[in-house]
Amino acid sequence: MRLIILLTLILVGLIGSHAQQDLGNKVFLFSRQTSTAHVILKPQLKAPLRMVSVCLRSYTELSRSYGLFSLVMSEPKTSNAFLIYVKPPNSYHVFINKEEIIFKTDPDVLDWKHACVSWDSHTGIIQLWVNGKLYPRRVSNKGFTINTKISIIVGQEQDSFGGGFNEKQSFMGELSDVHMWDYILTPGNIQKVITNEKTGNIINWRSLHFEIKGNVLIEEKLQCKHWGYTPYTQC
Repeated sequence: MRLIILLTLILVGLIGSHAQQDLGNKVFLFSRQTSTAHVILKPQLKAPLRMVSVCLRSYTELSRSYGLFSLVMSEPKTSNAFLIYVKPPNSYHVFINKEEIIFKTDPDVLDWKHACVSWDSHTGIIQLWVNGKLYPRRVSNKGFTINTKISIIVGQEQDSFGGGFNEKQSFMGELSDVHMWDYILTPGNIQKVITNEKTGNIINWRSLHFEIKGNVLIEEKLQCKHWGYTPYTQC
């Protein structure tokens, strides 16, 4: 009987760690600077990526640099295959195949920020949208392909596949509404994502496959800023 109970608990734990959840009005809360706390995202990826769009919301008091979204490949080994990295007070750094592209943005304020980054391998064009504003487009790594053997992590910046974390690059604050697509979002799409009318087809916050490592909490989103709505309305 004890063996049956033990096996049942193990099975429940395994199912829970890979469960699909609707996080709706939830946030990942990263409460301290650490080299361990992170969330592994498990994308529904069946083919290599030649176009990528990633959107997410973040809320933080950090004045140092931090990673928002880290994707690395295992074959060939490529750290920073697709990385969104923020350096307050006014710059976003996007890495494609290790190449760093710097976007100068509006001065930082303590508020929810909605960021979307898209990259098209056919043209190499990178777009950065912050709170619905498009910044001047850049070009990087035309012809590059992101294969299916990838590791995606939020809360830390990977220097190796699934690891190599530095606590001084860790995210502290609240993270929500993480979505990813295998195509380029149009301006109309961006507005629908901001108002939670459109979800990702590779990573979907409303149907998320993930695994929490370390001290990360799932909590209610108490306030948010929707594009076109009054700030700090109930989400």
